[in-house]
Amino acid sequence: MATIPSLPSRDDVLRMARNTTDITGQLLDTAGNITRIAMNTFDPRDGSGAEVLRVLRETTAELAEASASPQAQEAFYRIVDTLTRLGTSGAPLAVHPVSEPAQALLTAIGDSLLPVLDAVEPAVEEFADALGDLVEATSPLLPAAAGVAAGALLAVTPVLRAAADVLRESSPELRRVADALTAALAPLMPLQVALAERAAAAGAGVVRATLPPLADLAEAAAATTKAARPVLIAGEEMLVSGFEQLQPLLLAAASRAGRVARAAAVRVSAAVSPAAERGVVVAVSTP
Repeated sequence: MATIPSLPSRDDVLRMARNTTDITGQLLDTAGNITRIAMNTFDPRDGSGAEVLRVLRETTAELAEASASPQAQEAFYRIVDTLTRLGTSGAPLAVHPVSEPAQALLTAIGDSLLPVLDAVEPAVEEFADALGDLVEATSPLLPAAAGVAAGALLAVTPVLRAAADVLRESSPELRRVADALTAALAPLMPLQVALAERAAAAGAGVVRATLPPLADLAEAAAATTKAARPVLIAGEEMLVSGFEQLQPLLLAAASRAGRVARAAAVRVSAAVSPAAERGVVVAVSTP
């Protein structure tokens, strides 16, 4: 029979009530701060609310003016035209005979990947959480990375445009190259298919012959790992303890390096900047 869980003690109840009260107070303080910020932002007495509305109106007017320009209209037209061409060229692929085996292949791959996805789902969730924490921690670097990416794109754009112009002008030569490659490779396709069938048969035989030894090797490796587990755990504990012992030294070295860097920066700034005027130092003492 299942055991009945014991009731919480008086100390546990008081601790839970105290924690609940603290969390509720923190939530109320946060809500009050948010309300205060909103009221200060849109308060008409100090002009901040009117300033926000003015900025919104100016931004909306500028966006409307920019979108109404001929350049923006031309860009929108080109985007719609590109999407229309993609849809028109991609629609026949859905009804093409080749799409049926492709769909069957995708279905088979999906059915075989479902157990794998179910098995790795917890690890993927943990990895996603860790990646989110990393992105949040490195958020101050994102604007700089975006600027670098924008600069790289702007630098690559002329090269791509020049390459597109060259290829567009050389379309007859490209068509001749394609025809020559097709004429040269067409007679080789049956031979390639026969060789691929022979290679597949030989590979299947090699796999059948090597799977039993690989299974024995995997079992031996698993047994060895299981036997050496205490040694591995002891090594990991020694490594972690070594890191824990080095942590204060690393922190002290980093702090000392920071102080040295700040002192050097102050000296360099004092040496480079012009001499400041002498001021009067007033000392205030309290009885």
